[in-house]
Amino acid sequence: MRVWSLPMRTRFRGITVREGVLLRGEAGWGEWSPFLEYDAAVAEPWLRCAEEAAAGDWPAPVRDRVPVNVTVPAVGPDQAHAIVLAGGCRTAKVKVAEPGQTLADDQARVEAVRDALGPDGRVRIDVNGLWDLDTASASIPVLDRAAGGLEYVEQPCASVEDLAAVRRRVGVPIAADESIRRAADPYRVRDLEAADVAVLKVQPLGGVRACLRIAEDIGLPVVVSSALETSVGIAAGVALAAALPELPYACGLATVQLLAAEVVTDPLLPVDGELPVRVPVVDESLLHAEPDRVAHWEARLAEVRALREDRRS
Repeated sequence: MRVWSLPMRTRFRGITVREGVLLRGEAGWGEWSPFLEYDAAVAEPWLRCAEEAAAGDWPAPVRDRVPVNVTVPAVGPDQAHAIVLAGGCRTAKVKVAEPGQTLADDQARVEAVRDALGPDGRVRIDVNGLWDLDTASASIPVLDRAAGGLEYVEQPCASVEDLAAVRRRVGVPIAADESIRRAADPYRVRDLEAADVAVLKVQPLGGVRACLRIAEDIGLPVVVSSALETSVGIAAGVALAAALPELPYACGLATVQLLAAEVVTDPLLPVDGELPVRVPVVDESLLHAEPDRVAHWEARLAEVRALREDRRS
């Protein structure tokens, strides 16, 4: 077990430092990096994903490259424009509904992204469940116009019921993220016809093979997205995207650029809007963390393993 702590280039998801653990197994390294506020029960599937990677238990790929989107945080329009130009992707996912910002801020950001992409690029927005039903119903058409047409809206509302209601009110496809990865029953998205697209993240859902089962059961087009990992964690997402029978959308796996440092010698960065299907090489000299952070992660790992023992008994 090796703990790492890396600064971020831009505040994202409310944090400026990303940290986690790499676990070495027989086949290599796996990443375990549940966010700090997650308790042991939520963090346990993330550990299963790391253990699967360390054991080399991934399915065979059916493609050798994966199309990806550039991710645009809730920044000003000028910075959003620059991020898209530097990203080298033809699809952009734009964060909106940032606390303290307005719909006008979101509109300006989306317009800047469309300008950077040109008319042929694809724009999707991610709300992270922060709108209520009425706000989502009013805001989506505004941002759809600002984008010159949205590819889809990711998790506009928190509940599956509201997601289903929004889908019936607006003419833009709806993607479910948190409603799948945080729900006790991810299949309610399917049963309530609450989404057009399923966003799957390998760590929160317990690994590549677990995600493949969910994708098959839900029967929706899948977008594989990151949980803000290092290249080690991103490689698991790439392995999932590479193993899916169909991949109609660009994936949200080009997030290594949000980190100001890395733990590998050959980071998974997009080239011409795609990521290669490969396992990056860990450089152990890059795995640094203060002693108190090492102690924190050792305690978390012990807590998750104790939870497993309790479940078995």
